[in-house]
This record gives sequence, structure tokens and C-alpha cells, in this order.
Amino acid sequence: MMSTHVQAYDCLEQVRENLVRVIRTPSPAIRWLLAAFASGGHVLLEDVPGTGKTTLAKAFARSIGMEFKRIQFTPDLLPTDILGVSIFNQETRRFEFREGPVFARIVLADEINRASPRTQSALLEAMAEQQVSIDGLIRPLPAPFFVIATQNPALFHGVYPLPEAQLDRFALCCSLGYGSEEMELAILSDHLTGQPLDRIQPRIGLDEARMIQEASRAIRVGEEIKRYIVTLTAKTRTWPGVRLGASSRGAIALMKMAQALALLDNLPFVTPEPVREVAVNVLAHRLMLDDEARFSGASAARIIADILEDTPVPA
Repeated sequence: MMSTHVQAYDCLEQVRENLVRVIRTPSPAIRWLLAAFASGGHVLLEDVPGTGKTTLAKAFARSIGMEFKRIQFTPDLLPTDILGVSIFNQETRRFEFREGPVFARIVLADEINRASPRTQSALLEAMAEQQVSIDGLIRPLPAPFFVIATQNPALFHGVYPLPEAQLDRFALCCSLGYGSEEMELAILSDHLTGQPLDRIQPRIGLDEARMIQEASRAIRVGEEIKRYIVTLTAKTRTWPGVRLGASSRGAIALMKMAQALALLDNLPFVTPEPVREVAVNVLAHRLMLDDEARFSGASAARIIADILEDTPVPA
């Protein structure tokens, strides 16, 4: 009988194969998306329109047989449109709560930065604590609960910057980028006979999803690796040009992502390589640079890369 670790690895491979059929990109985004789900974190996909952000999210949701809801963020979207609202029932003479789309296991927050900061903040409690507080009551969300958010670059018209607290809720921020001409030719061929998403079938269900997350948590993390993660995170708070560094939540996300990547590589323990692989994508979006650094052309991603070079790698 296969161990839980091997079963979880096989399930992740099945989902990956599904995604590769639809998302023809050399980007490691598919690998990182799977790792974020296995780690119990949430993902922010940032890129220009048309690069496949929403398609990737939909393909992932269809590959996993769990309840999926999509929220299209617009400037007039209200918090109640996400969380739900109590409506008075004339027959029973009582208020009845109608759940919003956040009450799903997989939630796609499409173009999240087109809504106002007030509406964006409706997801804060849900993403951090897997619950929402409405009408004085705490309502738990289903588990597992996974948010995939997409956003357009900040220079685009009609977008609002995500609040720092909202960004800190995302375990990972990454982009897909444009593929090669050969890959775009393959995409055109895929669309000749219909929508590739329509050919996606679920490969795993709720029980397998829970098993994957349990297997990821069981990956061993040595004291040297934990100290390495803490050192990297702590340096973001004192590095020149950084006004706000990564929080402890960032360190936890980096550790859990490294565990999940080890599972994807079919390893029973974490090595420094997965930590270094995702450090930029886990930590950079949590940093705030001071004005001098921004005006001089510095970037959070470059700062994390410099910190990685400056920090000795555990043997």
C-alpha cells in the first residue's frame, strides 16, 4: 500500500498534467500554484491582461472536484456582494442569511484591484482565519479554503492598490508572462476545436485535497532551515531602502511553501533549494520601499535577491 506522501505526490502530478494541457507556458507558476494550495496559502497572479491568469485559475478549479465560485471585482462591488447578506423573510418573519460567493472551497477573485479598498478588505478575515464575521456572528468557511486572485499592473487605468494587510494574506505573488511563438502557435491550435477548458476533467476530490495538505504539513523542516528562513525574513526589516519588511506571516508562508515544493519533488524533508526558489515570490510583495529607493529604481524583488546572495546557505 502506498504511503500518504507518495499518494499526495501522485495526486499533485495528475493535477499538474491537467494544467499543462491548457496553460502552455514555461513559467513556474503552475508549480507554485500547486505548492500554494498544498501549503494552505493563497495566490496572487499579477500580469497584463490576456496572459492566462483567469484560465489558469479556472483550469485548477476544474481539476479539483470541489465547490468553485468566481467573483468579478468591479468599482461598484460591495462587501456584501462577497460575504453575503441577511434578508427579511416575509413568511417566517425572520432574517435569513444568504451566503455570498466566498462560501466556497476555491474562490477566484478576478481583477481584485479594480474594487475599492473597502471591498478588498472584505476578504481579510476570510483569508487569514477561514471565517467571516457578519451580523455579530462568526461563520466558518469550508475547508480547505483557497483564494486565487488576479490583478492587473498598477499602471493600468481603473485599479486601486491592494492594502498592505491584504497583500500580506497572500502566500505567493507571481506572474505568467508571455510564451514563445511556438507556444502561442500551440495555443491557437488548441482553440481551433473548441475551448480547452471544456476538456478538463476533475482528477482529484475533497478527500485527496485534504490528504495533500496533510502530507505537505508532514514534510520535515530542520532547525537550520528554520533559522535560514527567519534570517532572510529579518533582514528585510533592516535592509537599506526598505520602509516595511516582511512579517512573521511571511516567514511562515515561506516555510510552508518550501514544504509543499519538497512534496512536489517527492522529498521527505526541506532543503535550502525550495526556500531560495520561492523567496522572492513569497516575500517581495510584502515589502514597502522608502521614497528614495523607489525613485532610484530599486525593486522589492531585487532586494530579496540581494538578501539571498548576502545570506549564507545552510550546508
